[in-house]
Order: sequence, then structure tokens, then C-alpha cells
Amino acid sequence: MKILLSHGAGGEMMNRLIADSILKNLSAKALGEVGLSDLDDGASISLGDKELVISTDSYIVSPIFFPGGDIGKLAACGTINDISMMGARPLALSLALIIEEGFETSELEQIIRSIDEVCKNTEVSVITGDTKVMQRGKLDKIVINTTGIGVVEKSNVIKDSNLSPGDKIILSGTVGDHGVSLLSFREGFGFETTLCSDVAPLWHMVEKALKVGGITAMRDPTRGGLASTLNDWARKSNTGIIVREDKIPLKTEVIAASRMLGIDPYTVANEGKAVIGVRRDKADEMLAVLRDTEEGKNAEIIGEVIDKYNGKVILETIVGGRRIMEPPVGDPVPRVC
Repeated sequence: MKILLSHGAGGEMMNRLIADSILKNLSAKALGEVGLSDLDDGASISLGDKELVISTDSYIVSPIFFPGGDIGKLAACGTINDISMMGARPLALSLALIIEEGFETSELEQIIRSIDEVCKNTEVSVITGDTKVMQRGKLDKIVINTTGIGVVEKSNVIKDSNLSPGDKIILSGTVGDHGVSLLSFREGFGFETTLCSDVAPLWHMVEKALKVGGITAMRDPTRGGLASTLNDWARKSNTGIIVREDKIPLKTEVIAASRMLGIDPYTVANEGKAVIGVRRDKADEMLAVLRDTEEGKNAEIIGEVIDKYNGKVILETIVGGRRIMEPPVGDPVPRVC
């Protein structure tokens, strides 16, 4: 088998690659409440009454500068958000750069300033890093890897598998913005004049949400989008999830571009949104708190966890029907993160 772009897209092809070619060749021992075999967006190491949460990600976005951000902002936000989604306060980042020979130093400096701005905003420090240069033509400009470290009280780590029937599903805002705006900009479709990437650090919003309590699962729906996140949750928690299409917030430009391009906005990457599973008795309070933040001002309760259709996500359509919300096989918009 040859590796394809779709193997890195966050869908079922990537899941099979990880299971069949990576995990089976690793002897992975969990060192905390969350280990590699959980396949969450990070893992943890137990240290006394704390859990040290660690997440790593690599960024290959093309183009590296896009409406609403650049690869540096994306790298910092993406990893900080992954730490935040596990309920941990983000503390530090590592920064590894692989740069193509001939890359402009002015562009590199702009990227580093973007990383610094996000880190200042979230009180996160870049504490170590690495720089490599590859020959001209052997790399597409620049690749960034960031590893994040955060800390949370023991037993307070948020896992994908903790959903229970009755939990409500909250989405913090419109989906599809990042993937659709970047594709439009890359291909010259023109929607980028009114649509920008949603890339943003979510820690300040998450911190307020954690104070409400009752969170059973939390994820930023990046690769594979909303559909991938919900299907992962349903499978890992062995529950069903039902969501209402009329409650999923979408921008008019995203709807128009998705129809023109023939893509499903529910499977497109987002970089500044959170999907939150929360106990029923905390849902209304959680929604109010999210809507009182800039990042969550368009939050909606989009569905709930049910005790049937285990492992499946059911979409109640606008016209009143029901269909399965399938997880993506690959990614309709490659290289957006």
C-alpha cells in the first residue's frame, strides 16, 4: 500500500493507517489517565495529584499565509487548543521548524511573530525548539511541528469516551469557515473577500466553560470536521448521537461555496471552534457562558447523546427526515492544517 494524501486527512483512511501500520508496531504503555491507545488529541502523565497533558501536531498548510492567519498562528492555536480540549491549562510549547532552502527570512519572522502573539494572548511560553533546512525543491516552503504541555487536576482530564445518554452537544460557533475560506483563497474562487479562517486560541473560552462544570467531552473539530468528531465520540463512548441540522450554525458564504464545490461543510476542518458534551442539567448555563465570550458568541445546542444507534451519528435534516452523518473517508480540502 502506498501512502496517499487522504491518509493524513483525519478520516477513516487515516484511522486505518494508524491502527494497521502504526499502533500494531508500537509497544505503547499509558503513563497517565489517557494513553496512546485512547487515540484522543493528546495524552497525560500522572505526577502526584496532577496530570501533565501533552499533545503534538505538525502543520503543512498551503498556502502558508491565508485570510485570517498564517501557518504560525495555526500551529500555536492548534496545539494550545488540543491541550485546552482535555481540560488542561496550557503552559508551554516546543517549536520545530523545517524550512526549504531559499525561504525568505522576512516571511519566517512574520510567522514567528504570529506564534508569539498567540502565546502572549494565552500566557503560554515557547520553551524549546529545533530548526532544520532542506534543499530547494525537497520541501514546500515550511513545515512546523509544535508540542504542547498543560496541567490539570487528577481525574479532571476530559476524554472522548466519557459521553452518556442525556448529555447535550454544544457547538461554539459556525463550522466550515477555515477549510472553505482557505480553499477559496487557494483556488481563487473569491469567497475569501467576505470569509476568513476562524483560527483562534480557545483557552480563555474553555477556562470559563470549565468553571461551569458538567463537561463530559470536548474537542476542536479540525481534520475531518464536525462529522469526524461526533463519530469518534459515538464510537469511543458506545452511544448514539442525534443532531439537528437547523441548529448547526453555518455562514451564508460557507453554504454557497460548499454547494458550488460539492463538499460537505460538516467534514471540513475548523481551527477556532469547540464541540462540547455537557450534562443536561448544565447545558443552558454552559450555553449562556459560551455566548458571553467572543469565541462562543454564536454557540448553539445542536443535539444530544442517546442510548440507541450506538456508534452512529444521526442527523435530523431541515426537511424533517433523518440520515446517518457519516465520518469522512478522506478530506475534501487537503492541506488546510
